Amino acid sequence: MTPESTDKQTPDVAAAAADSGSSAAELTAIEQHAATLAELNAELEAARAKADEHWDQLLRARAETENLRRRQAAELEKAHKYALDSFVRELLQVHDSLELGVAASLDPGADLTKLREGNELTLKLLGDVMTRFGVAPVEPEGLPFNPEFHQAMSVQPRADLAPNTVTVVLQKGYTLNGRLVRPALVMVSGAA
Repeated sequence: MTPESTDKQTPDVAAAAADSGSSAAELTAIEQHAATLAELNAELEAARAKADEHWDQLLRARAETENLRRRQAAELEKAHKYALDSFVRELLQVHDSLELGVAASLDPGADLTKLREGNELTLKLLGDVMTRFGVAPVEPEGLPFNPEFHQAMSVQPRADLAPNTVTVVLQKGYTLNGRLVRPALVMVSGAA
């Protein structure tokens, strides 16, 4: 039974009760029940409207969350794709410098001193770029051997150094923001 049909029947019940000769107390009770029923129907309709409103808000919140998730996924993909953008821009300066050095070395009248100076400047430029981006060399010569950052290539018996001291660095190691990228290849002192 719908609320509209209940509202329509209630006055008819009161009229039917009045026609059948019911007492005034019965009529009052019927009218009170009809009023209570009308109030309940109004409360039910208000609750349904509120439930519909909450459902709509839930659907909108879900849609907004999904849109936000998609936007963040797209931004993360772009961040991964172009993470090296500024590093590459900086490296292009080094590349240009190397190209100029190679072109200058092909000149028949090239000055060896100027070429050496150009190479040193290019190496310094590369070192500056690496430092700016958190790349640091591992240069352990004279320090105790550390297997986390060094890879021993051979052991040299040495009486002048304590055992397990790095004597020669064959190849520098590098870290990126403190995390090892490549270990240093080293020679280590041993007992004489």
